[in-house]
Amino acid sequence: MTIADRLAGALDRRDEEPNVALAEELANSGDKQGIAELVEIVRSGTARQRNDAMKVLYEIGARSPDLIGYYCPAFIDALGSGNNRQVWGAMTALDAVAEIRADEIAAELPKVIEAADRGSVIAKDRCTSLLVKLARSGYAEKAVPILVERLKDAAPNQFPTYAEETASVITPEEKPGLLAIIRERLDGMMQKSKRDRMEKLLRKLNG
Repeated sequence: MTIADRLAGALDRRDEEPNVALAEELANSGDKQGIAELVEIVRSGTARQRNDAMKVLYEIGARSPDLIGYYCPAFIDALGSGNNRQVWGAMTALDAVAEIRADEIAAELPKVIEAADRGSVIAKDRCTSLLVKLARSGYAEKAVPILVERLKDAAPNQFPTYAEETASVITPEEKPGLLAIIRERLDGMMQKSKRDRMEKLLRKLNG
């Protein structure tokens, strides 16, 4: 069976189990040819094939980032897709390799941010995680201002998590802006658990 034959859609499966099993097998074996086939499917397969292949690739990335890092250009290209699953799948793959491919991803940040802005909550979550990893990999000057700026319009449900992640890499230059945004958003925060988290974060930042 070819790699394409083993994807969930080809097996007429509606669950992701075949894709995850394939990812585990390829990650364990380090099968570079199989991974290259998946990338080709992402580039030229049917919509279902592309979604399945992207799923396998980011699952491989979660286990062995080094096996998919070479294919950053393919994931960057997929960010421009009109298919939402491709967008957040590509963002998830880029997040998996952000620390080992920081230079490449930092150079493409405008495309990453644009995709996150029009993408789903998953895409935004992974974008925030990716930016935090870039900040820890020598790109704080570039990534942290973007993280702080994105907090202004972050959805209420995601705001506390994004604020905490941003605080973990905050620079002295950006700290006043972060504090101001947290205080401003706190005024409209109705849920007690979220308010408690943000008040705790403010105390930590001011400590």
